[in-house]
Amino acid sequence: MDYNLSEWLNLIVRWVHVFAAILWVGTTYYFTWLDGQLRKAAGEPGGRVWMVHSGGFYTVEKQKSLGVAPGNVHWFRWEAMTTWLSGLLLLVIVFYAGGLMVDPIAAPVSPASGIAIGVATLITGWVVYDLLAASPLARQEALFAAVAFAGIVAVMAVLSRFLSPRATYIHIGALFGTIMALNVWMRILPPQRRMIAMASRGETIDPALGAGAKHRSKHNTFMAVPTAFIMISSHFPTATYGSRHGLIVLAVLILVGWGAAAVLRRS
Repeated sequence: MDYNLSEWLNLIVRWVHVFAAILWVGTTYYFTWLDGQLRKAAGEPGGRVWMVHSGGFYTVEKQKSLGVAPGNVHWFRWEAMTTWLSGLLLLVIVFYAGGLMVDPIAAPVSPASGIAIGVATLITGWVVYDLLAASPLARQEALFAAVAFAGIVAVMAVLSRFLSPRATYIHIGALFGTIMALNVWMRILPPQRRMIAMASRGETIDPALGAGAKHRSKHNTFMAVPTAFIMISSHFPTATYGSRHGLIVLAVLILVGWGAAAVLRRS
């Protein structure tokens, strides 16, 4: 690929990726905050949340039934899809077509094999996560987090044996991003569609539908922060993937990200 064309593609796609991610993560954390505020307001008169922004006052009240036609309900979904697709395209431009997948001097595998390993990581990682998140283990949050972290560290160790340090970092971030996007499209939106359909028919909404969607959305809030850390790390190679302790740094970044997410969720 021509170098100038690659640079422009990189710039344009990266801009789309970053801006879409801002919209997606911002919306996710806004509703996380709003849900917490509504729980606090539940015992107060009115049970609403009042806000001020851009010179206007806004009030939000959580509804137990659908008061408008299904077509008038706004869905937050394209932000996630745009972020994931643009991120995947960046992965292709910068790594798969950019020759950054394996060590150019002492690579244990060919670039093509490195790409296959990277793609397999994203697919297998989603399948394993999805099975764990749907299992009884997910109800024990501390144990689930410990098992998830151990699994991530194991994936990091395996990838580091075949891929370049930078590719190892970015594929952990891509794995988180893939899980987050598939959570939205496969585990959050379908229950919401069923909830809207049941409400439009005047049926009682199954609370398990909302609980399952909320459970995956909570996971997304914890993955969003370390994913952002990993994206930024590519600009600081000496401190991150280029360090002799790069894997330890990555593990610490993930734990710090989870801790930051926990603080943000309570704010």
